[in-house]
Amino acid sequence: MSISVIGTYHSKFGALEETIYDLILNAGRGALKDSGIEADAIGAVFLGNFSAGQFVNQEHLGAMVVDIDPGLRFKPSTRLENACASGSAAIEMASYALEAGEIDYALVIGAEKMTSLDTRGVTHALATASYWPDEGANGMTFPGLFAEYAKGYMKHYDYSLEMMRNTFAQIAAKNHTNAVENPLAHMPMNITAEKILGKEDRKNPIIADPLRLFDCSLVSDGAAAMVLTKTENALKTMEEVVEISAIGHTTDYLSLVSGKRADYELTAGKLAIQKAYAKAGITVDDLDFAEVHDCFTINELLAYEAMGIKEGGMGHLALEEGIVFRDGKLPVNLSGGLKAKGHPVGTTGVSMAVLATRQLLGKAVGIQKKDAETGLTFNVGGSSASCYALVYKRIK
Repeated sequence: MSISVIGTYHSKFGALEETIYDLILNAGRGALKDSGIEADAIGAVFLGNFSAGQFVNQEHLGAMVVDIDPGLRFKPSTRLENACASGSAAIEMASYALEAGEIDYALVIGAEKMTSLDTRGVTHALATASYWPDEGANGMTFPGLFAEYAKGYMKHYDYSLEMMRNTFAQIAAKNHTNAVENPLAHMPMNITAEKILGKEDRKNPIIADPLRLFDCSLVSDGAAAMVLTKTENALKTMEEVVEISAIGHTTDYLSLVSGKRADYELTAGKLAIQKAYAKAGITVDDLDFAEVHDCFTINELLAYEAMGIKEGGMGHLALEEGIVFRDGKLPVNLSGGLKAKGHPVGTTGVSMAVLATRQLLGKAVGIQKKDAETGLTFNVGGSSASCYALVYKRIK
């Protein structure tokens, strides 16, 4: 691939006053301003959004981008949906258009407004990203689906609940603590694994056994955006260039409970990451940092193994050996991740891309990894049925 990022924008994440329209307009304008590109130079717009129709009663969001700037009027604009990986889907489609030579510049936006609904409404909206006949319609929520991974992992590797809770608490504490230095994060918090484990049940209740409140990501509003172009164009005008060197995209069976795919590993995720490594000509040892999809703490643990940091069943060692902490060899979720930065679902893939880009430019949102040259984002949709791995490199 030869696609580079030349402009970025990232909103605050949380329970925001902005409407979905505000989020889209501010993100688009912010990325255009940062890029220095006039709106009329944009060849097409790609908008990642999971379910504005359910969250705020607004479908057909692609046309909303015209209000960003009159220069976007009559330009192609498409909304992309692939559950929590909708943002990465938008990046992938923009990359295809650029690589094909159909356009010279693309504007990519991820936006979601989730907090307009109450908890029950959000739970239902998210459940429609499961296989509805067998999962959502039978009361299976996303905490419930990822609890199946936790139970499957424990059974497959013969791990105790105590061991799993300790591992999950370390992941949650790491990410909340990392978020303290992220001014855009939804829930920064200085907390230790011991404090999480010591909380009374009423302060850390079981949401879907064995997952508790501190194992779950947040219901958030927010937006992120970026301007993309071919790397050859970026090199002509930019002093510092971050290239999206590879995209690995895989899809597995929609249903988790059907038993057609493993409940103890991210099989499709592992393949997506391997594809991205191969395309970029790297291995896990070349990575300086990663932003991964910790929608639930179990998924970050599974991501360690999908990335190849540790073998199957040994992901806990990535924590115990300090590898994934801020000063470790391969820090994961320096931003705080979905667990603490927030998870406006359609935004997340673009958010990760913006964070990776700024990290490589030495302008991190939050903790800066010194001399970072190569990074990975790993974004999933549904119960990890749709998986995207993107490799980023600083090339100038």
